[in-house]
Amino acid sequence: MKRAVFTTRWLPILLLLPQLSIIALFFYWPAFQALRSSFYLEDPFGFGSTFVGLENYLRLFRSDEYLKTAWFTVVFSVLVTFFSLAIALLLAVKADGVIRGAKTYRTLLMWVYAVAPPVAGFITLIVFNQRWGPLTEFFALFGWDFRVRLDYFDTAFAMIVASVWKQIPVNFIFFLSGLQSIPRAIREASMIDCKSGLRRFFTVTFPLLAPTGFFLLIINITYSLFDTFGMIDTILRNNVGDNPITLVYKVYLDGFRGQDIGGSSAQSVVLMVLVLILTLFQFRLVERRIHYS
Repeated sequence: MKRAVFTTRWLPILLLLPQLSIIALFFYWPAFQALRSSFYLEDPFGFGSTFVGLENYLRLFRSDEYLKTAWFTVVFSVLVTFFSLAIALLLAVKADGVIRGAKTYRTLLMWVYAVAPPVAGFITLIVFNQRWGPLTEFFALFGWDFRVRLDYFDTAFAMIVASVWKQIPVNFIFFLSGLQSIPRAIREASMIDCKSGLRRFFTVTFPLLAPTGFFLLIINITYSLFDTFGMIDTILRNNVGDNPITLVYKVYLDGFRGQDIGGSSAQSVVLMVLVLILTLFQFRLVERRIHYS
């Protein structure tokens, strides 16, 4: 195989410069500013700032409200990621053998993914409307008085259901593509060696889907931590009260509405460190068990 080489070392740097500039401008510079602001108590009107060291961080971890939000974020992310992947994988396995109408149902499913998060939150308010929402009326048949934005558990349930519903289509498409990329010879050999379909799935099919599953795991965790912001904001309608919120939404509340720039910056840094640790854990431990060839 002929290897491509550059005639000068400045050419690859020049080609990388636009992308590196964008990363530096929209990621490293804001991250540096957030890290710097987290050590200051800043005036909300921009008249000055006072260096307070680690006081913003200590205040966070002494706050019962912040710890409660952090715990809900963990539970929310785990549930959304698990059910989004599990339901999508189940649907993909069941749809793998469908030949007629395949393009139609793929297109219809992808339409859901194209819905913007605020629109998905608005749809959630409609189906869970306390007076005439179809799901609210369905739950009422079992004696469940479902009240979004009035009950902590009901609001959390609506957020999780909406987030899972929004993410299933893209997971389904990736899983289905991964299933259809498995060679037919391997499938036929597995059917001869193992009669049980469930055992055949976990011993042959699922390991071959590991690279796709690992990619979707990272995407779904990132989605549950950050991309659900617009949906949560629409569901709560600026009426937080005792309702559950995630860490990224609390950063918005304290920084933009509470004008606590230093505390909000400290929360951003903590969230960034947690995501970094989680990413390193995934690539160092989880990816070791995945084989791409």
